[in-house]
Amino acid sequence: MTTATAPVPTTVSPAEKRARRRSLLHWIAVHSLGIAAALFFVLPFVFVLLTSLMSDQQALTRDLTPNSWHWENYVKVFETPGFLTWWRNSLLYAGLGTALVVVSSIPVAYALAKFRFRGRHLSLLLVISMMMLPPQVVIIPMYLFWAQQMDLSGTLWPLIIPMAFGDAFAIFLLRQFLLTIPNEYVEAARIDGCGEFRTLIRVVLPMAKPGVAAVALFQFFYCWNDYFGPQIYASEAPGAWTLSYGLESFKGAHHTDWNLTMAATVLVMAPVILVFFFAQKAFVEGVTLTGVKG
Repeated sequence: MTTATAPVPTTVSPAEKRARRRSLLHWIAVHSLGIAAALFFVLPFVFVLLTSLMSDQQALTRDLTPNSWHWENYVKVFETPGFLTWWRNSLLYAGLGTALVVVSSIPVAYALAKFRFRGRHLSLLLVISMMMLPPQVVIIPMYLFWAQQMDLSGTLWPLIIPMAFGDAFAIFLLRQFLLTIPNEYVEAARIDGCGEFRTLIRVVLPMAKPGVAAVALFQFFYCWNDYFGPQIYASEAPGAWTLSYGLESFKGAHHTDWNLTMAATVLVMAPVILVFFFAQKAFVEGVTLTGVKG
């Protein structure tokens, strides 16, 4: 005959409780700054997302959560005249502009990083000085050139075409990354008979993918969020508006419908968040390694 024994309840001693409490407080103290920073960035987005799902009456109240979820707000945003056109223009501007900047900046950065020629340091100083030049300084002569001489006002081409000639920040960032690639690889390729172009394509670029990804992401974010450029060149042509500029007019068209305005804001932010989410590893690695050598 067997007798069943009841399990003996385990008790936690006061010393263990104090140790656990001390460990929890230590974890909160160590991570408090990170938690505060995370809340600082996340809470505004949560507020925008929740407001976008409210009714137009509730959006004007102090309520923080929707009484009923209105997913049809996003359908109404897409039905707004011109919204899909703004999407297409933003994709054209950001995609084509990013490709042009990357393709045109890589050879210049490679020359500044791996070539030894007279005036190399002066050329680098000129690139850095162009980074310090605000775009507002040259906007008047640039506008007169594109509007009067080239007759391209009312389009996005005055913003896209100059990117085919490189970007100072992209050149500097790529040059800093290419300095981290040992010169022995380049010299070995030259000894094997590779020309400079083939060395760049077959040897250097495969090792520079994180730096190229960082530059591409920076440029994509800049073009996607650019408000100043479309305002200057395309303000009088609604068919050439981008999402960043069209969102302002959308807000004016729905000045009381804050739920629709917030829904449009979510749709504008979503591509940038998704791109960064899937490419954050290459982005962080590229930004980190660009500061190894000066």
